[in-house]
Amino acid sequence: MSLPYQSAHEEIHFINRAGWLRAAVLGANDGIVSVSSLIVGVAAADPSPGAVLIAGVAGLAAGAMSMAAGEYVSVSSQSDIERADISRERQALIDTPVEEEAELASIYESRGLSPATAALVAREMTERDALSAHVQDELGLSEVHSANPLQAALASGLTFTIAAALPLIAAVLAPAGTIIPVVVVTTLICLAGLGALGAQAGGAPKLRPTARVLFWGAAAMAVTALIGRLFGVSV
Repeated sequence: MSLPYQSAHEEIHFINRAGWLRAAVLGANDGIVSVSSLIVGVAAADPSPGAVLIAGVAGLAAGAMSMAAGEYVSVSSQSDIERADISRERQALIDTPVEEEAELASIYESRGLSPATAALVAREMTERDALSAHVQDELGLSEVHSANPLQAALASGLTFTIAAALPLIAAVLAPAGTIIPVVVVTTLICLAGLGALGAQAGGAPKLRPTARVLFWGAAAMAVTALIGRLFGVSV
C-alpha cells in the first residue's frame, strides 16, 4: 500500500498575501499621514478641540471612502485586463493550437531547457491543461496573483480607518496647547509600528520597511509644515 506523497522539503511562503497586504499597508500609511497632517494644519490655525475633531473625523471618513473606492476601481481595471488576456488566449488555442504549443515550448527553452525537453514539456502541459499552462507561463498570471477588487477595497478602507483614528484620538486626548507635538510623535510611533507590522505579515526583515515608512511619513509631514509656513501659518 503506497503512502500519499509528501515533499521532503516544505517551505512557508508569504507571496499569496501580496495583494491584500499592499492595499492594507497603503491604506494604513495614507490614513496615518493624511489625517495627522490635516490635524496639524488645522491645529496651527485653530487649536480648539472642536475644530480639530471636525477636521479629523471629516478627513477620516472621506479618506477611507476614497481609498476603498480607488482600490476597487484600479484593481477592477487590472482584473478586466487579465480576463481579456485569458479570453484571447483561449481563442488562440482554438484557432492556432499548433502555433500556441510551439510558443509554449519556446518559453520553456528560453528558461534553459533543451529544445527536445522544452517540446516534451509543452506537449505534456498542453495535454493536461493548455489554457492553464499559457495563462501561467505566457501571461505570467496565477491564482495567487490574480486581482481581487473587493479584497483590496476592504483591506485599504479598513486599515485607513483604523490607522487614521490613532492620530485623531491622540489629538483629542492631548493637553491644551500640545496637540501638534503630541500628534507628530504619535504619528511617527504609529508609522514605525506599521512598517514593522507590514514586514512581519509579509515575512520580511523589519528594519528596512520600518525605516522606509518612517522616512516618507516624516517627509510628508515636513512638507505640510513647510507649506503652512509659506502661507503664514506657524506649525
